[in-house]
Amino acid sequence: MTIVLTVLHVAVALCLILSVLLQAGKGGGMGAAFGGSSDTMFGTRGPVNFLSKVTTGAAVLFMVTSLLLTYIGSQGANQGGSIVPAAPVQSAPAQTPSPAAPEKK
Repeated sequence: MTIVLTVLHVAVALCLILSVLLQAGKGGGMGAAFGGSSDTMFGTRGPVNFLSKVTTGAAVLFMVTSLLLTYIGSQGANQGGSIVPAAPVQSAPAQTPSPAAPEKK
């Protein structure tokens, strides 16, 4: 379950990155990058609506998968599982009292 959710999370992250990078900036956009004008690639407002919906959906899915992975990870920590292995505890060797030194006069 965790592996499937992690793979989905990475795929959604890549989709989110691509959808943000493909959105039109101040001077151009995806249509201008492919050699055409930005208005004729998807219509007059086509890429703005489509890419904004894809970005919103990817952002929501990214947050949901993030919360689910956090929840699953915290459940494993409550059962004694940890990412960092515990160091073995070593007890100190027993100290034997040293023989009393003879008193000097």
